[in-house]
Amino acid sequence: MIQNSKINVIAIVGATASGKTAYAIELAKKIDGEIVSADSRYVYKGFDIGTAKPTKDEQEGIPHHLIDIVEPEFEYSAGLYKKDASKIIQEIHSRGKTPIVTGGTGLYIDILLKNYDLPQIEANHSLRDELKQLDTEELFAKLKKMDTEASEIIDQNDRKKIIRAIEIIQATGKPLKETRGIEESPYTIEWIGKNHDRKTLYARIDKRVDIMLEMGLIDETKNLLKKHGPIPNLVNTIGYREITSYLNGNCTLEEATELLKKNTRNYAKRQLTWFRRNEEIKWDIYPEKFKK
Repeated sequence: MIQNSKINVIAIVGATASGKTAYAIELAKKIDGEIVSADSRYVYKGFDIGTAKPTKDEQEGIPHHLIDIVEPEFEYSAGLYKKDASKIIQEIHSRGKTPIVTGGTGLYIDILLKNYDLPQIEANHSLRDELKQLDTEELFAKLKKMDTEASEIIDQNDRKKIIRAIEIIQATGKPLKETRGIEESPYTIEWIGKNHDRKTLYARIDKRVDIMLEMGLIDETKNLLKKHGPIPNLVNTIGYREITSYLNGNCTLEEATELLKKNTRNYAKRQLTWFRRNEEIKWDIYPEKFKK
């Protein structure tokens, strides 16, 4: 007898502050599932308040995987994520439970579930040294000129990702999305999209930032800087970036707070731009086409 060997997986995706985690936990309770995080910052130990990482209490006894697995100095990549998450999904399945992949890092989700084949491009150190001489605005403008679509899904302040994108585009001579081959997925996926209308989503983002500050985001940032120093994974992460600027005396706390809210809203736009390309996602509220 021939059987379908594909593993059934539920994917819950959407913008930050859209309620993905809470929804995934409630679903896991009902169907005896376990959650596989697809958040590129949840993997780092100590990145708690600033990433809105679910606490043990908030996890409500549901197993969560790929949270707090490496120190912030470690360069955790999409390739490593695919390897680790694939193994965990197999283990969850072998226990007779349902894997629920949830998060907002679109690249991680697509590489895992759509089985993207990443381009094997060696680091071009001379190019990197050249690009590092540019300020962040010049760097992002260069990426935008080379690949407008890529510039819409990469944070304009994330120098590391911008440089890597330029490196891949220059080496292959192709837009970033065309450098990722797709092999047959080993999963049967049910795609669920969580979202709100723009006004509601923005209000939820603003409230989340206020709660982060009340919970001790400033002290958490101080402690992380004291322990690890201004390492890229810390100062390039939304939340810690703005508070670090405040701690360095570059802006007031009020200015840092407003910038954090603005940058988080912009991040939500990029997330929705990414996920909108997947026509299999069933949205509870279809993501708006944001205009600049």
